[in-house]
Amino acid sequence: MEAFLIPIMIIILVLLVVLFFKKPANSNQHLALLELKEQEHQKALNWLREEKQKLDDELNDLRSIFMVERGKVIKAEQNLLAQQQMQAEQEKYIAELQQRFKLEFENIANKVLDEKTEKFTAQNRANLDVILNPLKENIKAFEDKVDKVYKAESDERNILKGVISQLMDQSKQIQEDANNLTKALKGDNKKQGNWGEVILERVLERSGLIKDREYRIQTSLSSFEGARMQPDVIIDLPDDKHIVIDSKVSLLAYERVVTADTDEQREIELKQHLISIKSHIQGLSAKNYQELYQINSPDFVLLFIPIESSFGIAVQKDAELFNYAWDKRVVIVSPSTLLATLRTIASIWKQERQNRNVLEIARLSGNMYDKFVGFLADMEGIGRNLKLTQDTYDKALNKLSTGSGNLSNTSEKIKKLGAKATKQIDTKFLDHDDILAN
Repeated sequence: MEAFLIPIMIIILVLLVVLFFKKPANSNQHLALLELKEQEHQKALNWLREEKQKLDDELNDLRSIFMVERGKVIKAEQNLLAQQQMQAEQEKYIAELQQRFKLEFENIANKVLDEKTEKFTAQNRANLDVILNPLKENIKAFEDKVDKVYKAESDERNILKGVISQLMDQSKQIQEDANNLTKALKGDNKKQGNWGEVILERVLERSGLIKDREYRIQTSLSSFEGARMQPDVIIDLPDDKHIVIDSKVSLLAYERVVTADTDEQREIELKQHLISIKSHIQGLSAKNYQELYQINSPDFVLLFIPIESSFGIAVQKDAELFNYAWDKRVVIVSPSTLLATLRTIASIWKQERQNRNVLEIARLSGNMYDKFVGFLADMEGIGRNLKLTQDTYDKALNKLSTGSGNLSNTSEKIKKLGAKATKQIDTKFLDHDDILAN
C-alpha cells in the first residue's frame, strides 16, 4: 500500500512546483490560487494518510487473525498425526486378530482331519458341536469388534477433518469473500447467479459428497402439468430420499447497504436488502420443487445465500426471517450452515456403506460356518464308509488267514501234500496249530 501512495504523493508535489513557478498575470490572484491549491493538496494528503492508516490497521488485524488461525491449523495437524498413528495401531491389531482367527480355524480343521475315522460317532458329533460353538461365538465377536473399530475410527476421522477444514476455511474466508464479491459486483444478474452457483459447488466439493452419486447439479425435471423445472442441486439421501437446494444472490442490494454514507441511508438500503431476500423466498416457494413426482423430498427446500455477511445482517435486522421462510416451506442456509448439513449427510452415507459392509461380512461368515458344518458332515460320512470298509476288510482277512479252514492254511497244507510252488506264504497269515493238528 505504501508503494501505491508514494507515486501519488510525488505527482502532487510536482504539480505544486509547476504551479508555484508559473508566472501569474496578477500576484494577488497568484497568491490566492496558491493558498487554495495548498489547502486542496493538504486535504488530499490528509485523506491519503487517513486511508493509509485505515488500510494499515486492517492489514495488521488480518495478520493477527491469520497467525491465530495458523496456530489452530498447526495444532489440528498435530492432532491428526496422532490420530493417524492410533489408526495404524488399530489396523495392525485387526490384522493380528484376523491372523489369529485364521490360525485357530486351521488348527481346528487339522485337528478334525487328524482324528481317526472311528471317532466319528454320535458322542464325537456332540464333541464337534462343543468345538464349533466357540468358533461361531468367536466369529460373531470378531464381526462386532470390526464394526466398533471402523465406526470409532470413522467418527474420529470425520470430526478431525471437519475441524481442520473449518479452521483453514476461516483463515482464507476474508480474502476470498472480498475478491469474489468485487468481481461479482461488476457483472449483471446472470453473472451474479452463476457466481452463487459456483460458491454452492465449492461447498459441495468440500462436503465429502460425491458428484453424480450423492448429489446432482442442474437436473431437469417435469411437474405434473408438464412444466420443465431445473433446481440448482438435488442431494440424494439413503432410502431414495432427496433434498433440493437453490442458490439466490442479492449482491446489488447488499452492496448498497455496505457503501451507504449515513446511518439513515444504510437503514433504508437494509430494508431493501430484506425485501430482495424475501422476494427470493417467495419465488422459490412458488416453484414447489418438493412436489415434483420424480423426487422424494421433505416438505421444504434449502435457499442458499452465498455471502455470509449478507445473510448475517439480514437476520440481525429481522429476527423473524427464518420463521417467514419456514412458513413458505423454505429453509435459509449460508456456506457455513450448509457445509455442516452436507457433512452430516456425508457421514450418514458413510455409515450406510459401513453397515452394508458389516451385513456382507456377517453373511459371508454365516456362509463359511454353514460350509464348515457341511464339511464336517462329509467327513463323518467318509468315516462311516471307512469303518464299513474296515469291517469288510477284517471279514476278508478272517477268511484268508484267521478263521477255521482259512485259505492260507488250506494252501499251505496243499503245498505240504506235494503241490509244486516257488514262493512261501508269510507266516503271519498261517495258523501253525491248525497245520500241525492236521
